[in-house]
Amino acid sequence: MCGRYAIKTIPEVMQQAFGYDDRPNFPPRYNIAPTQPVPVVTIDHGKRRFVLMRWGFIPGWVKDPKDFPLVINVRTETAREKPSFRNAFARRRALMPADAFYEWHTQGRSKTPYMARRPDGGLFAFPALWETWTSPDGSEVDTVAMMTAPAVPPLAAIHHRTPVILDPANWDAWLDPATTPDEAAALLEPPVQTELELVAVSTAVNKVANDGPEIQAPVSAPLSVARPEPARRASAAAEPPRQGRLFD
Repeated sequence: MCGRYAIKTIPEVMQQAFGYDDRPNFPPRYNIAPTQPVPVVTIDHGKRRFVLMRWGFIPGWVKDPKDFPLVINVRTETAREKPSFRNAFARRRALMPADAFYEWHTQGRSKTPYMARRPDGGLFAFPALWETWTSPDGSEVDTVAMMTAPAVPPLAAIHHRTPVILDPANWDAWLDPATTPDEAAALLEPPVQTELELVAVSTAVNKVANDGPEIQAPVSAPLSVARPEPARRASAAAEPPRQGRLFD
């Protein structure tokens, strides 16, 4: 389960990679945490859009978010059937750009943070679900959560689950509301479709307030993580901050 990630790519490069017209001035972030505003790519009338959303999915039927667990990850295995996510999986799919994410390896009482990234430091995208939650006073909040799947070796030695990284060839199909839930689910297999390297980093990443490049400084040599080649599909045209459960 991913509870922290990073985007240090400059806005112009991210805009070119994801093909939206918006020109946001999103600063580099090295330690993005749940409940914070995060960049999300959606589609609106056939055009990709850059929007900021709260990382923490809230279904539309929730009356008070305090009574609902903090949902930052959604399981690929159950998203189509669970009432909390079923409608979003059918009609409100998104991409969460990233260039690194963090997992903690627990050994006894110690937790070692690892950064997972592409060897070239390039961008990738987590498939995600989003929902607009309306408060009793009528104000609206766009919320989002990334998709996760069972981890495969050797990443499985660090954590039992991993964020899905979506093949860029499938970005259009994932975003397209005309893609059926069954077709969308097929885009999520295998769970990670790229090559990553794992880098042990400083425990400074444990604190949300630490959000500079120093938290990505390696404390050991990178470990390459080879991933299976994706089954490509033709396109249609990457610690809890509050009390409660982070679950998927």
